[in-house]
Amino acid sequence: MNPPNILTRREALARLSFLLGGALIGGDTWLRGATVAGKTIGDNFSATDIALLDEIAETIIPTTATPGAKAAGVGAFMAMMVTDCYDDAHHAAFRAGLEKLRAENFAAATPAARTARLNTLDAEQKAHTGTPAHFFKMMKQLTVLGYFTSEIGASQVLIYEEAPGRFDGNMPYKPGDRYFFTQPNRNL
Repeated sequence: MNPPNILTRREALARLSFLLGGALIGGDTWLRGATVAGKTIGDNFSATDIALLDEIAETIIPTTATPGAKAAGVGAFMAMMVTDCYDDAHHAAFRAGLEKLRAENFAAATPAARTARLNTLDAEQKAHTGTPAHFFKMMKQLTVLGYFTSEIGASQVLIYEEAPGRFDGNMPYKPGDRYFFTQPNRNL
């Protein structure tokens, strides 16, 4: 029997788990009101915005023999990246471009019309030299990044090789093979 002021290991773990569990349960409630420069985190893009971003991304990387960008959830990835990582000027340019595509009813267009519109935007972004970057350049970059870092892109399109692994500087590669996820694609 232990003296009254000494805790057993079991009692200490039980109390510690009670305290940690209490701190973790409901923690998201405290974060829902967190703000960054007057904006509520996570409230910058609606479900409609994310659905439109998914349609844009799906036009850039469509479903073929492998799932496309929409299946990989690239729209939500783009919204998260713009909200969390972009400065106000780039964020505003991205939002303005998204609103422009919404006003053109991009989501209701045929696949051929969508591709034609994005080809026009691609030509515009290549000619654009100002700051911030053209909104379509941001969308295209985020689509590629989001897709190839998603589970679908990394495992079904690229060859995923779990790291850490041994370094082999002479990996066999035949034209037509999928690229390795850990190997940069220099042909983009």
